[in-house]
Amino acid sequence: MTHFINTFVAAHVYIGVFVLMMLESACIPIPSEVTMLVAGYVAQLPGQRSKFVPVIILGVVGNLVGSLLAYGVGRAGGRPMITRWGKYILLREHDVDRAERWFARFGQPAVFFSRLLPVVRTFISLPAGVARMPFLRFSVLTVLGCLPWVFLLTFVGQQAGEHWKDWKDALHYVDYAVALLILAGIAYLVVQRRRGARSADVAAAQDA
Repeated sequence: MTHFINTFVAAHVYIGVFVLMMLESACIPIPSEVTMLVAGYVAQLPGQRSKFVPVIILGVVGNLVGSLLAYGVGRAGGRPMITRWGKYILLREHDVDRAERWFARFGQPAVFFSRLLPVVRTFISLPAGVARMPFLRFSVLTVLGCLPWVFLLTFVGQQAGEHWKDWKDALHYVDYAVALLILAGIAYLVVQRRRGARSADVAAAQDA
């Protein structure tokens, strides 16, 4: 995945940043850390320095659009829709539970503060939608929360400069984390399917 992000963002920096950041905020496991670090590196190359501000703007806008999609899903279908369809995008209920606890504990300000936290930042839009948080307030807090995160990552990528090779190689560890997440999602689906089949067998035996 790191290689794909590197290649995609380097070749199509504006489109790449917007699309990948949108997907990440729409609960797809794409690490924004890699996306914006690569964008920051591209923005410091000769002839590319004018791209620094645009990639930050597109990163924030991508986060907002993805967050609004997740917010809409939560608002329209609530938890039942997430439970039914989340497995198709490897959306683990455990992650949603964590985001819900965060939202329940801190209320609407959680939409702002959670944008700086791993995992929770990706899924906080769902419980905000389920809770029917006011649309405008959600949008404003999302932008304000995403801006420092996106700026910091882009700035770090830009400052890496000639040391980018070392940084880029270290980003492969992000691949491992995403791979573990995907494997955990697959394992979860398998266990749930087996439990469902076992429950059906028990119910059939009791009816008999």
